Amino acid sequence: MTERDGHPAFRRAVPMRALLAVAPLLLAGASPGPARPIPAARDPLVYASNEKGNSVSVISARTNAVLATIPVGKRPRGLALSPDHALVYVALGEDNAVGVIDVAQAKFTTTFSADTDPELLVLSPDGRTVYVSNEQIAKASAIDATTHRILFSTPVGAEPEGVGVSRDGSKVYITSETASTVSVLDATTGAVRSTLKVDNNPRTIAFTPDGARAWVTAEAGGTVTVLDARDSILTQFPIGDRTTKPVRVAFAPDGRVAYITEGAGASVRVIDAVRHMEIGRIMVGQRPWGIAISPDGRWLYTANGRANTVSVIATGTRTVAHTIPVGERPYDLLYIP
Repeated sequence: MTERDGHPAFRRAVPMRALLAVAPLLLAGASPGPARPIPAARDPLVYASNEKGNSVSVISARTNAVLATIPVGKRPRGLALSPDHALVYVALGEDNAVGVIDVAQAKFTTTFSADTDPELLVLSPDGRTVYVSNEQIAKASAIDATTHRILFSTPVGAEPEGVGVSRDGSKVYITSETASTVSVLDATTGAVRSTLKVDNNPRTIAFTPDGARAWVTAEAGGTVTVLDARDSILTQFPIGDRTTKPVRVAFAPDGRVAYITEGAGASVRVIDAVRHMEIGRIMVGQRPWGIAISPDGRWLYTANGRANTVSVIATGTRTVAHTIPVGERPYDLLYIP
């Protein structure tokens, strides 16, 4: 990803007994030695990849405290969660690799080759395959999550970034920023099934909760293009005045509301996902990129890349409830129930 374009941060006070409880995790994240496991009855977590900090911040979604900072490889960007919530995969752009974090141990355990310059990634629905966008070499790769063997590496449009997989696991979607296209690949062979022209500088692709639609954000175009399950373009609609650079999308659990980070706008645009109309806007930290939402839809999180913070938004009031300092240049987010 090429460089794109904070609010004052504060953290809720944490009781001493809570600090004592998480102290082993902080130590585990700061050293390469064995980490103590997170208790089985742990809080839900939010992971934030810190692109310049070469680390992943582990945040309690209950207390909004940073429990650990896990050193990983160089330039961590995209994050993906295994179906059993046991492992987090992180794209390491400057290591040409994907790293693996054991969630229970809060420990970085291994890396495996992911061709050149992986940026974003997604897992197949069964968790057996990791799909990555290889930005520098204009390819998309599939990797066996168990054997770590590269299954295919397919040429796509220039500067690929966003990655999505269909609900049935049969197709992989890759957005290409420079080509302004979405490539649809056969998830098993990597063969290109179709190439769709969208608006300028498409960044990411997100599927609605029912899997029936896919939204593609166009950063330079300032629009969202909506695809159907047959890979036809249904509609395209603007975001704001088209200058705020939409990046990532998260849907409410019922699919009726979409939240879109606006990198240049330091905000989240709230969209009626049925009518494709704006119904609100929430100001967050500078340069929000990544976004995640809790399974109940009550809490929304943004990774504010230029503010080095994560904003915690109460969706009921559409206000920022907490601002959490994390590592340098937070990029992507995961919510782990």
